[in-house]
Amino acid sequence: MIKKLYLSILVLSLSVVMVKAQNVDLHVNGMGFFDNREYKEFTARSRTYSGIRTTVDVGFNIDSNNHFVAGANMLHEFGGKPFFVKVDPVIYYSFTGKQWLFNAGAFSREGLLTDYPRAMLNDTLRYYRPNVEGLLTRFKSSKVTETVWIDWLSRQTATDREQFLFGFSGKYQPWSNGPLYLAHYAFMLHDAGAAVLVPDDHITDNGAAQIKLGANFSHKTVFDSLNVEAGGMMSFERVRGVDGFKKPAGFVANAYLSYKRFALFDEFYKGDGHHIIYGDAYYQYKTYNRLDIIYTPFIAKGLRGQFVLSFHQTPGKSSNQEAFRLVYDIGRKNLVRFKD
Repeated sequence: MIKKLYLSILVLSLSVVMVKAQNVDLHVNGMGFFDNREYKEFTARSRTYSGIRTTVDVGFNIDSNNHFVAGANMLHEFGGKPFFVKVDPVIYYSFTGKQWLFNAGAFSREGLLTDYPRAMLNDTLRYYRPNVEGLLTRFKSSKVTETVWIDWLSRQTATDREQFLFGFSGKYQPWSNGPLYLAHYAFMLHDAGAAVLVPDDHITDNGAAQIKLGANFSHKTVFDSLNVEAGGMMSFERVRGVDGFKKPAGFVANAYLSYKRFALFDEFYKGDGHHIIYGDAYYQYKTYNRLDIIYTPFIAKGLRGQFVLSFHQTPGKSSNQEAFRLVYDIGRKNLVRFKD
């Protein structure tokens, strides 16, 4: 009965939105992936991830600033049954202004939070948790970009825990034509108990932050892109009522260069070991280096296909990873335009 009521409210709401909409558009995008990981350090995680994600949604545009979007993000893992092993609803309101973006609901993280360092938010989230469920706002000017967000992971019930991520990230470039900029990233996982208390259960907090000075020399050398960054990283972890915050810290640096269809991306870390629940587990090591060798043979409007060969170096061990990712986005295609 409750589900039928929610469905009726949703249908009624969409009907009202359609009446008010100036036009209706269709959006199709997604990502195919094959990611083979040969990790000597993490035998349990030494596996292959493969599949394709497809998002289909319909946008009801009230005007140039206000939009309602509804659809679904569907995952098929190659060889898996049923065909779609997971379907994530897409339904949100979006305000798009000259400098501001505001999303409320369940919307794609692609292009919004995918610039976070893998040390903090690992890259398998793109495969298996494609949506943000909550709020996100972004301000962007010629010198400053700042994003603040909250992503609800689990709603508290008698047996389910209350969990959400919240964070902020940004970039400050003081000179429009200059290469230097300052970038920062931060987030925290809040993990509280279920409504029915369990003995010796505690609220936990787990998060991390990075601040880096960067220099972008793209199109100013023989390379198409040349970008270097270096700075500090700190993680935060505590069990409330048991201990205070643990705050391991270290040095991070990365460099990216590309020439035509080839690129190199190198990440280096030196410092204390971290335990970041949503981060890359390699950062539990005090010294770590990752080198990605990237070849992009498929490039078209709204489409990019890349082969990535990765080498992971930790004290006394070396691992490898081979991946292919095809990202596509046909853009928004107008379906219906209503006259005023």
